[in-house]
Amino acid sequence: MAALSPEVKAFIVQALACFDTPTQIAAQVKQEFGLSITIQQVSSYDPTKAIAKNLGQKWVDLFNTTRTRFQTEITDIPIANKAYRLRTLDRMMTKAENMRNMALAASLMEQAAKEVGDAYTNRQKVEHSSPDGSMTPKPTVIQLLPVEPKA
Repeated sequence: MAALSPEVKAFIVQALACFDTPTQIAAQVKQEFGLSITIQQVSSYDPTKAIAKNLGQKWVDLFNTTRTRFQTEITDIPIANKAYRLRTLDRMMTKAENMRNMALAASLMEQAAKEVGDAYTNRQKVEHSSPDGSMTPKPTVIQLLPVEPKA
């Protein structure tokens, strides 16, 4: 087993910090760097695992910094942005329409409407208020009246 370059180690540590699985990371390293590594090798760079107890502080710090950033900066993830999602849905809908797949196109249009808060649907938002106009609903009182038996 050859020693990994700092670039590959950083790639592994950052992928682990972003919650990729060791299996996914091993495949990514094969694709990106042409290296075959084991799942155990990947796990040895995860400071949350016992196997990584001797991991250098440099890699622990990189892991923690990356994990914090990953959890707090969702703006770096395109799909977290409404405009990106709508643009992607628009492209998908146009392609579905061109393929004459109207059911898929309609489904994608519905998804886009949900993205913008049901702005393009027939649904009506109904406000429920009590008879006095306040937004606090009052309980309904039902009074049972005695019924005289028929002779």
